[in-house]
Amino acid sequence: MSAIQEATNQLLDINLQTNQRFVPVPESSLRSEPKQFQVTIGATVPTGFELTAADEVREKLGSPCKISKDRGKIYFDIPVESLAQVHCLRSVDNLFVVVQELKDYHFKDTKEEILKDFEDLAGKLPWADPLEAWEINRSFKKKKTKRKKINQNSVKGKIANGQGDKVDEPGVNELTCKCLDSHILDYYENLAIKEEVSTLVGDDVAACQDEMEDALREDTEPRVLKFRVTCSRAGEGHCFTSNEAARDFGGAVQEHFQWKADMTNFDVEVLLNIHDSEVIVGIALTEESLHRRNITHFGPTTLRSTLAYGMLRLCAPQPTDIIVDPMCGTGAIPIEGATEWSFCYHIAGDNNPMAMKRTASNISSLLNKSQDKEGKAPCGLAIDAVQWDICCLPLRTGSVDVIVTDMPFGKRMGSKKTNWNLYPACLWEMSRVCRPGTGRAALLTQDKKCFTKALSGMGHLWRKVHTVWVNIGGLHAAVYLLKRTSQAFAHPS
Repeated sequence: MSAIQEATNQLLDINLQTNQRFVPVPESSLRSEPKQFQVTIGATVPTGFELTAADEVREKLGSPCKISKDRGKIYFDIPVESLAQVHCLRSVDNLFVVVQELKDYHFKDTKEEILKDFEDLAGKLPWADPLEAWEINRSFKKKKTKRKKINQNSVKGKIANGQGDKVDEPGVNELTCKCLDSHILDYYENLAIKEEVSTLVGDDVAACQDEMEDALREDTEPRVLKFRVTCSRAGEGHCFTSNEAARDFGGAVQEHFQWKADMTNFDVEVLLNIHDSEVIVGIALTEESLHRRNITHFGPTTLRSTLAYGMLRLCAPQPTDIIVDPMCGTGAIPIEGATEWSFCYHIAGDNNPMAMKRTASNISSLLNKSQDKEGKAPCGLAIDAVQWDICCLPLRTGSVDVIVTDMPFGKRMGSKKTNWNLYPACLWEMSRVCRPGTGRAALLTQDKKCFTKALSGMGHLWRKVHTVWVNIGGLHAAVYLLKRTSQAFAHPS
C-alpha cells in the first residue's frame, strides 16, 4: 500500500470517528437498499361497508381488494414500502399483516386432535416477512412517539424561558434534519409522514441523541418480546372454544419464538381468525381502532368516524357541495367530512345545546391538534355549527346538496313512539332544503319500520337508491341512500 493510500485511509477513519461522536447511526440505517417484498394486509371495516372500503383501497393504494366471507373484513396486497399509506385509509378500523391464509382447513373429528394440529401449525407458518413488516410498522410508531417526546421537551423549555424564544445554533438544524431524514424517511416517502419530522434546536438535539442512544442500546441488548394470541371464531361445527384454540396455539408460538406471554402489556398480538373452514393467522399492526380519531368529547350516541366516512362516501361529494348534518350529535359526520372533503362546505346542527357544545369542543380540539402538528396557526375548517330545530331549518329551499345524518333510534335518544311523528317531519323538511334533481341523502336508523312507513308517503320527493345493512353495537341498523326527485317542493295548504 502506498503512503498516499495509507494517509487517505487514516483521514477517513478520523472523519468517521468524528461523525460518530455527533450522530450515532444504527446498523439498520447503513443498508444500501431496504428489502423489497409484498405483504397481504387484512383490515376490519364497519359491517356492511366492505365495498366502500375496497373502493377506497383501489383508489388510494391502487391495489386489488378481496372481500372476506367473514363480514367486516377485506384483504389486499401491497409492497412493504407502502405500509405507511395503509394507515391513511379512513374506512378501516383495525389493520393486520397476514401470515398465512388456509382457505379449506380440514378440522379433525375430536377436539384433542384439532388442538394438536393448531400446536403443530405454529412451527410451519412463514413468519419471516410478516414479522419484518410488523417490525417496520413498529419502528414507525416508535419514531412518532419520539417526536412527541421531543415536542414535549420543547414546551417545557419554552415555559422555563418565559417567552419561549430560542436561539438557533448554526449548523445544528442541517445536521439534525439529515439524521432524521436518514432514519425516518427510509421506508416512508410521503407527505403525511414528513409532517411528523420536526426541526430540532437547542435542548431538543440532546433529547434526540438520548433517544438514539436508547435505540442503539435496544439493538445491542435485545429484549424478549411479549405477546398474546387473540382468537375470533365464527360458524358452526366447531367442537372447540376460542379460548382453547388461543391457549394451545399460543403455547406453540411461545415455544417456537421463545417469547414471553403477557395478556395486557404485550408487544406482538398474534391473531387467529377462524370462519367456518377458513383459518387466517395474522399479526396486528394497530394497537387501538383507527376510528378513534377527530372526536375527543363523546356523547351517548357518538358515531364511529369510519362509519361516518362510509356514509359520506356513499353520497360522492363534489367540489362546492353544501353538506348538512341536521342531527349532528357530537359532530362526527361533519368533522369527518370537513377533514376529508375540504372542498365542500359543511354545516352541523342539533336541537340539544349540550350536543352543540360537544361539537364545538371537538372542532376546537381538532384545530389545536392541527396547530401542534404543523407548528403554525391553523387555517380553520370549512364547517359551521348551529343550534336549530330539525323540523324548521333556517336554510333556503333547495339550497343543500347532500344530507348525511344519524337519526335517533328511539333507544338511548328519543323513543319509538316519538319517531312516528318525528321521522315524517324530518323527511319533509329535508326534502324542502335539498336541491331537486341532484340532491341526495344518507340516513342511518335502526327504527326501520318507522322509517319505511314515513318514506312510503313521500315517493314524489324521495327515491330510495340503495340500502346498506350495518351492525352498530349489536343493533341491526340500515343506511338508506336517497335521491331527491326533480319535483319542486310545494308547501302544504
